[in-house]
Amino acid sequence: MADEKTQVRHVRAVVVEFDFTALDGASILYKVAQERLAGCGIELTPKLEAMHLVNGNCQGALRELFDRFGKKHDPAKVARELMEAFKAELTAQAVQAITPDFKAFVAAVVDHGLKTVIATRADLEAIKPALADFDAAMVVPYSEPSQTYGNCKWDAWRRVVRANDLHEMLTVAVTGSGYGVKSALVAGLSAIAIIHDHVAYQDFGGADFVADGFSAGLASEVLRMLHLDS
Repeated sequence: MADEKTQVRHVRAVVVEFDFTALDGASILYKVAQERLAGCGIELTPKLEAMHLVNGNCQGALRELFDRFGKKHDPAKVARELMEAFKAELTAQAVQAITPDFKAFVAAVVDHGLKTVIATRADLEAIKPALADFDAAMVVPYSEPSQTYGNCKWDAWRRVVRANDLHEMLTVAVTGSGYGVKSALVAGLSAIAIIHDHVAYQDFGGADFVADGFSAGLASEVLRMLHLDS
């Protein structure tokens, strides 16, 4: 008989990249970066963001941007300030992003026995009360410390899977960027993409399904992907 640990790791699950799906985190981050970089003498545009920042480690991406414009600012300091401001904005907007449609999606997957991990850079204490109606063993807020600008790398997906005793092949990632789709696939998860306007230019190839928001109906795609729709 398998031990309890092995049984837990065979639970089918969903990991929601909350900041870039339920929240339009890409737009929030862009506005935060615009404001911070204006103080460095750089007028950030969507093109500059796409060329130098998106999918990069925040500190390294800022160093590249500063080098292009000949700026002498400390990229580590600016990255820290930018990420702190981003976290504050996410925290301020997190509760309103837990909409009836989002709850309907979570309820639908939980009703089929799927654990749902809500990965976020926001303060978890701000989110937990809005999820109080769900079984805490099945709907788990998770603090994601990623420093990648605009998405998570493959190691972040692998980290959340390991931290929650899941298995990559039995887990669906719900991500909010083309880069997130690719990194989830590299980590061994299948992927659903939720596209906001700010990232619509990205390549979402490889996603099993693409949507523009959460709904109870979206849960049926998760069930199909995990072969639970029969």
